Amino acid sequence: MILALLALLAGMVLLVWAGDRFVAGASRLATALRMRPAVIGAVVLGFGTSAPEMVVSSVASINGNPALGVGNIVGSNVANLSLGLGVAALLMSIPFSDIALRRDVPWSVATAAIFALLVVDGHLSRLEGGLLAVLLALTLVWVIRTSRDDDRLPDSGGTPGSLARDAGAAWRNLARAVLGLFGVIVGAQLAVEGATALAERWGLSGGFIGFSVVAVGTSLPELATVVAAARKGHTELIVGNLFGSNVFNSLAVGGAMGLVGAGAIEDPSLTGLGIGAMMAVVVLAYLGALIGKKASRIDGVVLLGIYIAAMILLGTR
Repeated sequence: MILALLALLAGMVLLVWAGDRFVAGASRLATALRMRPAVIGAVVLGFGTSAPEMVVSSVASINGNPALGVGNIVGSNVANLSLGLGVAALLMSIPFSDIALRRDVPWSVATAAIFALLVVDGHLSRLEGGLLAVLLALTLVWVIRTSRDDDRLPDSGGTPGSLARDAGAAWRNLARAVLGLFGVIVGAQLAVEGATALAERWGLSGGFIGFSVVAVGTSLPELATVVAAARKGHTELIVGNLFGSNVFNSLAVGGAMGLVGAGAIEDPSLTGLGIGAMMAVVVLAYLGALIGKKASRIDGVVLLGIYIAAMILLGTR
């Protein structure tokens, strides 16, 4: 049991560290290659922050434990809005812009609902994974096309010196991104093996371990970003990060997991109570934002309460 616990902790630490290296390297590489900020935000950072969830869920599926993978997706979505938005709302009131209420937040709710409908029957097929992947591609095209026309990086002038510096920066950050991705893969393997062993040792389902321990671990980058943004007053970053992350979890991570062959989930508590908790959190977060156009301290308390209740109910079933 000690070895399994150490493997889980080491995997989580490596996931957080390597995920940060991957996101930093990938975003700086995109900047060095003079990609548009909209592309960097939607594609590079979107995939980057979801890389831990994607690799963990895919590895769990390949290892024959799709319940842990689905639990990771569901738990990450719940953690983002209950822990992330809840803690941020306790620190300060989080206003929602009109465009977030019209586009970002409703689509986050819709993608979570689509994922829930696909897994509530206790099975995720390759066809369903392909559907999620197609929706992800359409989402990326939509986000990039609806970005502002002036969302461009300034021209460097194309001098030989600047081009050489850009090329050097590109190679350095490519190496950083590749190293980070390798670390994410290794960390995911350690985390999945450790979590699976602990679940068997303690008599807990893989779905619950994925929903709780693994989900919080893979969501740490988002949670850390939210707390830092709340302390600095960057409320738009909080809304975009959390609701955008849920879109990528539902479509990118769910799609990747389905395409590698998830199969039967075999955890009624996860596909019932876990899915119910996820939809309750995303709908309540949206309704609270729609009514008051902000997430207040009361909303934060309610969201945190749902998370605690879900953890207790799932752990005792």
